[in-house]
Amino acid sequence: MFRRINHYFSLHAQNFVGAFGRLLRQPVGSAMTVIVIAIALALPAGLRVLLNNFDMLSGSWAGAIDFSVYLALDVEESRARELAVELEGRGDVTQVVFLPRDAALEDFQGYSGFGAALDALEENPLPHTLVVRPAGDSRAQIEALAADLNALVETDLVQVDTAWVERMRAMLLLIARTVDLATVLLALAVVLVIGNTIRLEINNRRTEIEVVKLVGGSDAFIRRPFLYMGLCYGLSGGLLAMVTIILSLLTLAGPTRALAGLYGSSFELQG
Repeated sequence: MFRRINHYFSLHAQNFVGAFGRLLRQPVGSAMTVIVIAIALALPAGLRVLLNNFDMLSGSWAGAIDFSVYLALDVEESRARELAVELEGRGDVTQVVFLPRDAALEDFQGYSGFGAALDALEENPLPHTLVVRPAGDSRAQIEALAADLNALVETDLVQVDTAWVERMRAMLLLIARTVDLATVLLALAVVLVIGNTIRLEINNRRTEIEVVKLVGGSDAFIRRPFLYMGLCYGLSGGLLAMVTIILSLLTLAGPTRALAGLYGSSFELQG
């Protein structure tokens, strides 16, 4: 029993080594086939990696859905803080950050460049502000929450702009579907390339196959070398595709890091 199992695996090992040897004996043709397979595999895989990175980056867009609630000028700071605590207790609100009017004025002076002009003002013209982060991210949920906050007596203005975030998410969804479609088509192309290559190899070795059949060779014995040849092509193309994606990520990592740094982000490409 053990000898039969050992003989079975040795036959498979011999066929695998033999198939790989045939690829090496035809370097130009084999290399062209492997490169075509690698390109067909690397394109959808690389696009999927980039799409996953965009998905991770979009996770930081949660702050873009935050909206500001500007309170009336006559609202006291104590009442504004109480209102922030009340809003944070709502089920449709994740977080509320209270920004006092004095802090808002200091920030505005620092960023606007009108510090001297603002110092000349007798009163602070800026209101207390609540930065609200909604629990939901759909347009209906955000609009409902904005309507509730706008109806508060203390509220003077609710500012929310999530249209661009929704456009970006819709665009990412469209790209994801396109990548899925391209993956299916290119996977089919890989199967056809390998199948056509094996078909040509069978035609080239037709005489050898007929001789093996005459001496009693089984169909499995004849079929095995060609199956392993397809496996070798697939493995070689897959390895080359993986190396291509890794090198591409390494090449793009530096420029991506530099671009993210210009926007004050620590984002880095992930494989």
